Amino acid sequence: MSDGATRVFADAGTAADPVADAARELIAGLALRPWGQVAPSVYESGRLVAGAAWLPGHHQRIGFLLREQRPDGAWGPPEGYALVPTLSATDALLAALADGGWAGADLLAPVARGLDALTGRLLPIHARALPDTPALDLIVPALVESINGRLTGLDRATAERLPRPPLALPAGLGSDRLRAVRAAVAAGAALPTKLAHFYEVLDATPADAGPTLTAVGASPAATAAWLTAAGPAAGPAAHAFLRELIREADGPVPCPTPITVFERAWVLSGLRRAGVAVNPPATVLRTLAAAIGAEGIATGEGLPTDADTTSVTLDALARFGRPADPASLWAYETAEGFCTWPGSEDGFSVTTNAHVLDAFGQHVAAHPGADARYHRTVERLSAVLPAHQLADGPWQDRWHASPYYATACCVLALAEFGRGAAAAEAVDRAAGWVLNSQRADGSWGRWDGTAEETAYALQVLLAVPTTVPRVDDAVARGHAYLHESAGREHPPLWYGKELYCPTVIVRATVLAACRLAGIRTFGVDRSVVDCGYRSTKTAT
Repeated sequence: MSDGATRVFADAGTAADPVADAARELIAGLALRPWGQVAPSVYESGRLVAGAAWLPGHHQRIGFLLREQRPDGAWGPPEGYALVPTLSATDALLAALADGGWAGADLLAPVARGLDALTGRLLPIHARALPDTPALDLIVPALVESINGRLTGLDRATAERLPRPPLALPAGLGSDRLRAVRAAVAAGAALPTKLAHFYEVLDATPADAGPTLTAVGASPAATAAWLTAAGPAAGPAAHAFLRELIREADGPVPCPTPITVFERAWVLSGLRRAGVAVNPPATVLRTLAAAIGAEGIATGEGLPTDADTTSVTLDALARFGRPADPASLWAYETAEGFCTWPGSEDGFSVTTNAHVLDAFGQHVAAHPGADARYHRTVERLSAVLPAHQLADGPWQDRWHASPYYATACCVLALAEFGRGAAAAEAVDRAAGWVLNSQRADGSWGRWDGTAEETAYALQVLLAVPTTVPRVDDAVARGHAYLHESAGREHPPLWYGKELYCPTVIVRATVLAACRLAGIRTFGVDRSVVDCGYRSTKTAT
C-alpha cells in the first residue's frame, strides 16, 4: 500500500460507509433539483448578455464572463474547444460595450484580447481539426457574422482602440448550412426536434412554444431568445425557469438544462453498478419508468429521444429491479451498430453502442430465452466495440472529450456482457493502456489529471480480475489522488455546444470509483474512504 493510500485510510475515521452516506444524500438531491445540476456555461451566459439584457442578473453575467477569461485572451478548455465559448463571450462583451450599460473602459481590454485570441489562434484552425461539438457548423458562422456586424457598428473612438479586421471562418467551414436552416425557418418549415437546442442562432420560433413550455430545446439561450422575441408574457413557465436558473447561480446560466432523465439515469446506473448501497426515492424511479416511450427516452424536456439516454435509463431501471424491454432501441439500429439520434447521424458513438450493449445485456441476462435477435445484438456489439478500439488500447468518442470516459464505458459493458475472445482481449488492452498512462501524482487525464478521469481509469482497472502488484499500486495511488483532490472544481469535459460539466453525474462517478478502489486497496467489502465527499451526517 502506498503512503498516500495509507494516509487516506487513516483519515477515514470510524464512519461506517461514508461513500454510501454521501451517495444517499446525492440521490436525495435528485428529487429536490429536478432540472439537474450543471456548471455555469460561458456560451449560454454570453448569449443572454448579447440578446437578453432585460433578464435579471445581466451585470452578474458580464462579471462572470470577465472572470472566466483566460490569461491568453480566450475562454473555455484547451485547443479548438475554446473557439465556441470565445466567440460567444467576445460577441457578448461587444454587445455590452455598445449598449453602454457597463463602464466601457472595463470591457475594451478583454474584448481586444478575445479578438486577438480568435484571429491569432482559434479561427485559423482548419475545420477538420476542430472538435465535433454539436452544431458547430451553425454556431461558429452565426457568431462570426454577429461579431463582424458589431465591429462595423462601433463608434469611431471605440473602434480605433480595437483590432478591426473582419473575422474569417476556419478553412473548410462555410455558412451554407446556417443560411439554409434560417431560410427553412423563414419559410415555415418544420425543423428536426434536436435543432431546438440551437434556436438562438436560427432566428426561429419553436413550434411548440406556449405558456406551459418550460424550456426551448433544454437550453437557456434558446429559451431566452424565444422570450426576447415573443415577450415574457408569452411563456410564463419559461420565464420562471430562466429566473430560477439565474437565481441559483447568481447570474450565469448552465447548459444543457433541464437534464432530468439524463442525470438520474447516469447517477443511478453508475452507483448501483459499483455496488454502492442506495435506495432512491420512488418518485425518481417513477420518473425514469414514465419516460419510456415507443421511440425511446429523451435526456430532458425539449430534446428528442436518443439511444444513449434510452439505454442508460433501461440499465438503471434493471439494476433497481424495474426491467423494461429494450425493443425501442431497434429504431436506432444501423448497418454499423446503433446511432445516437433517430435517423441520420454524422459519426459513430462508441459510448452509445456500449450503453446499448448494457441494455440488451441486462435483458438477456434476465431472460435467457429472449428472442434470438436480442442475443445476436449482444454478440454483434461484442465485436463492434473492439473493432473501434484504437491501436494502443483506448476508445475515443464524440460525446466526451476524454478517452477515459469512452474507454470506461466500453470496458464496463464488455467486461459484464461481452461475448467472445475479442471482447476479453479488448478489455485487457484497455487496462494496459490505462496502467501505462497514469501520471506521477496518481491521477489520469487528457490535459491535466482530474478526479473525473481518474475515476474512469480506476473503473477500467478494477473491471479486470487480476491481483498483479503493479495494478494494485496504481489503484491505491489513484484512490489517494481522489481523496487529496476533493473540493477541486471539475473541469468541463462533456460535449455540448461547448464542453460542460454535469456536476452530480461527475460526483457520482467519483463516489463509485472510491467504493471500488477502497475494496481493492483495503480488502474490505465496503468503502472506507470518502474521497472528500463525507456525509454531513457522519463527518467528524
